Amino acid sequence: MTLTELLPAIRQLSAPDKLKLIRILAEELDSNEDISPLEPFKTYDLPTPYNSFGAGEAL
Repeated sequence: MTLTELLPAIRQLSAPDKLKLIRILAEELDSNEDISPLEPFKTYDLPTPYNSFGAGEAL
């Protein structure tokens, strides 16, 4: 079953049932070890506009 086929049924759920579905899906993702591309305790470079003095001219 595709997501397109599921969405109409999901939209008809009550708010509490939607929250239960979110919780179930989140727990399922949490138990899957292959989804986390980041390693714990590793430092990652995050580019920001700070100290990028040429960025203003480029915009």
